[in-house]
Amino acid sequence: MPLKAGDRLGPYEITGFVGAGGMGEVYRARDPRLNRDVAIKILHASVAADSERLRRFTAEAQAVAALNHPNVLTIYEVGTPDGQPFIATELLEGATCERPWRMAGLLHRLMDQFWRRPAEARVR
Repeated sequence: MPLKAGDRLGPYEITGFVGAGGMGEVYRARDPRLNRDVAIKILHASVAADSERLRRFTAEAQAVAALNHPNVLTIYEVGTPDGQPFIATELLEGATCERPWRMAGLLHRLMDQFWRRPAEARVR
């Protein structure tokens, strides 16, 4: 169920889309009760219908909630309004991991070419 700005999920008002992955989407939302922005992670319907994947989603929330460390985001709430499982967390601002991973792949390819070409030239 794709959400759009203005939609509500439980007490949260969706304010924008952050990103998507294999299990679901992440949205920026506003918690009017505490007057703060949060991140809302929801599951794709196909994932939510799979009891094992739903169990892993809940286990992820419980594992993260058990931690208290500056480098681990804070879980605010887990819920299932209208059958839509979600995790509400602290909203982390900044760059995503996508660009550094893409750059790492480029670096790997360049290094592979740098080392492979001289080796291939020696073999010929």
